[in-house]
Amino acid sequence: MAQTHDVIVVGSGAAGLLAALRAHDLGLSVLVIEKTHKYGGTSATSGGVAWIPNHGLAGTTDTREQTLTYLDAVIREPVDRPRLEAYVDTGREMLSYLGNQGINFISMPWPDYFAELPGSRADRSLVLPMWDGSRLGIKFPLVREQFPRFKLFNRYAMNLEETFTIAARGKGWQRMLARVIGRYWVDRKTRKLTKRDRWYTSGNALIGPMLEQVFKKGIEIRLETKLESLVVEGCKVSGVEASRFGTRETLQARHAVILCTGGFEWNQELRDRFYPVKTSIWWTSTPQGANTGDGLRAAEAIGATTEHTAEGWWAPTMIMPSASASNFEEVHQAVFDVGRPYSVCVNRNGDRFVNESCSYDRFGVAMVEDQKRSGANLPCWLVFDSVFRAKFTAGGFLPSAIMPDRSIPVDWWDHYIFKSDSIAGLAAKLRIGPAKLEDVVRRINGYAAAGEDPEFGRGSTIYDRSFGDPTCKPNPALGAVQKAPFYAVPIQLGDLGTKGGLKADYKARVLDGNDQPIAGLYAAGNATGSPFGLNYPGAGGTIGPAMVFGFIAANDIAARAKNQPAETRETVAP
Repeated sequence: MAQTHDVIVVGSGAAGLLAALRAHDLGLSVLVIEKTHKYGGTSATSGGVAWIPNHGLAGTTDTREQTLTYLDAVIREPVDRPRLEAYVDTGREMLSYLGNQGINFISMPWPDYFAELPGSRADRSLVLPMWDGSRLGIKFPLVREQFPRFKLFNRYAMNLEETFTIAARGKGWQRMLARVIGRYWVDRKTRKLTKRDRWYTSGNALIGPMLEQVFKKGIEIRLETKLESLVVEGCKVSGVEASRFGTRETLQARHAVILCTGGFEWNQELRDRFYPVKTSIWWTSTPQGANTGDGLRAAEAIGATTEHTAEGWWAPTMIMPSASASNFEEVHQAVFDVGRPYSVCVNRNGDRFVNESCSYDRFGVAMVEDQKRSGANLPCWLVFDSVFRAKFTAGGFLPSAIMPDRSIPVDWWDHYIFKSDSIAGLAAKLRIGPAKLEDVVRRINGYAAAGEDPEFGRGSTIYDRSFGDPTCKPNPALGAVQKAPFYAVPIQLGDLGTKGGLKADYKARVLDGNDQPIAGLYAAGNATGSPFGLNYPGAGGTIGPAMVFGFIAANDIAARAKNQPAETRETVAP
């Protein structure tokens, strides 16, 4: 016998949890299904940042008009205007709703990614403070854990401020390092149970407090329950077919199904179908095998259409072996590494192709365009000197003070990281003409001395300079590549998920091929096309809309449910 709820939410990331909470609080019975054995989806492993413009938090002056001025300048292709404006207009209400439950975001002073355009600001990226995961009780270990790159020595949890300061060895980094390690070891109670740090930071800090509310309100989340297909009765989606360890079951939804299933970055077939250049599932930095386009495929099977599928939320990555076994590889983000001073990026022909200090998504867009032109990108090369090596990370390679050259296994050299006492010698290892790479380095060194990059404008915006080295003069984003030995690592076209997906309207309703809503079917997050089209306006540009449209979906479902006759609720034994 089918089990019935008012709403079924598919996925337990930020969009799914927000939609479930809101629907419950509007009087609907909710079931959340999650195909993996952990709560939190991709959101839990993210930086946990939500880009919410016009948010109205204390101390800010952003307005609807300024936000739309900025977005109009950023967006470079047609998008659904009512959907875009619904996002801009609803974020404040969504934040107020969470605030009433004790979930209060903090505005960070991070520039928008197109800081040079009109309407840009440096207060639209929001985060939640570090949170005590032990408040979840026995469910504490079931929240998807952060990647090693978000933890110090793969053990100690760090918030974003700590991550940036320690990685760049900024002011007070040693005291901060001691604080991070100290709070872990004084927590003797947790140490008796698990090596995992009980403090939730970044994406875990986003998911933790929402999960706490979900559990307090008695909303059920079924783990290891995978969406197989959508159930349609008449012209309305009425539930889902789901499977758990191969056993199928029908779950009925009186009013709606909300797809919060993430994107399709772990589906090679869909990547090949949609992307303009050849990419690999193994370059993505999202949880392995999680986002395989389940919602997209299920909705397409009943007539749904897609939009904005030509790009991912690009984020440069690099591949290196697992520390415990060199024949297994791991993906590491290099989102800020590629733009640090004392380095330069070139394609495999030895040509620069981008302002290296731009936002990571713009860097990825440049990789795609250069691949179309030259066929010599994917991967490109990050070339850097010993000053860079001492100060900054290069993907998974930590600064030499923490990870000296002598600690790098011999079988990694000239396969994952390359080194030479001269630029010409390094070029030979990279199979680039030595004279060409020497000329690129000579030019970048000249630009560093002058403080200006006439080729690509590196270091010309507040965003470029914000992740540079303040001791590097006259431009913190431009440092000479001149101190031997010299190094290089290959940079892949990684991503934080996919930008495109199901086409949805301003009420988060999934649309068919005639742009008509499919009754009973909603979607939010990376399961849908971005309201920004193929653009990435600022840090948190994925999670912000995911949460807002999860909120909007629940609002619309509840409003429609009030106009429908009450039905007898079925109680079904497990």
